[in-house]
Amino acid sequence: MSVTLHAITGIPNIQPGDALATLLGDSIERAGGAEDGDILCIAHKVVSKAEGNVIDLASVSPSAEALKYAEELQKDPAKVEVVLSQSTRVVRSWRRPEQNEGTMLCEHRLGFISANAAVDESNSDAGTVITLPDDPDASARRLGRALEARFGVTLGVVITDTFGRPWRLGQVNVAIGLYRVPAKTSDVGGVDAWGRTLSVTEPALSDELAAASGLVVAKAAKTPLVLIRGVAWDTHDTTSARDILRASTEDMFR
Repeated sequence: MSVTLHAITGIPNIQPGDALATLLGDSIERAGGAEDGDILCIAHKVVSKAEGNVIDLASVSPSAEALKYAEELQKDPAKVEVVLSQSTRVVRSWRRPEQNEGTMLCEHRLGFISANAAVDESNSDAGTVITLPDDPDASARRLGRALEARFGVTLGVVITDTFGRPWRLGQVNVAIGLYRVPAKTSDVGGVDAWGRTLSVTEPALSDELAAASGLVVAKAAKTPLVLIRGVAWDTHDTTSARDILRASTEDMFR
C-alpha cells in the first residue's frame, strides 16, 4: 500500500462568515481535484475563524478566578478568562521559574484535555485568540458533505489541533472532529505475524491521520488543508472524535 500526503496551497486568510467549503474546494480543484476515498485533514483554526470563534481580548472582563491564575502564572488575565470559559475544570496549573508564562492543563467542555483548553494566539490577529469550534464533528460533517457534493466522491474529514502528550516532549496533531473516518479501528480477534491472537489492539486511526498531516505543513506555511490518498479505511455514517476519549472510569491518572 502506498499513501501520499499533499499540503493544499492557495487557501486565503479566513475571516468570520467565509464560505469555507467553497474556498477549500477551489483550492482542491486547482490541485487536481478529489478522488473517492480521499481523506482531508483540516486545521481547526480555519474552521474556527470561519465560524466566528475568534475573541477580541479587549472585550473580555476577567473574573476573580482568572485574576488569581493570571497572577500565579504571569498570564494575560483576559486570556485566562477565555481559557476558563472553555473549560469544565483546571486539571493542573504550573509555572517553572525559567518560564515567562505558565500553563493551565484543562479539560475542555468537549472532553479533550490540553494546555490552555486549546485557546491559542498563533495564526490570529494581535489582541485576539482562537477557540475550538463549538461542535467540531458537526463542522466536519458540513464540510465533508459540501465537498462530496462538489466532487461527486466519498470523502473523509479529520479536523485537527496540536496537543502535547503526557510523559513525552513535543506536540503532534490529533483529531478533534470527524466525518466518515472512524476514531479508531479494532484488530481484536485477529492474529499478529506470529499467529498470536490480538485481544486489545485498537489503532487510533483518526489520530494517526492527524499526526501524519503534520509532516507536510508548518505553522507559517498557510497550508491548513492536507489531502491524504491511499489509506485503506471503512466509511462510517456516524462517527465522532469523542469516541477516542477514555472514559473517566478507565482513567488512572485523574
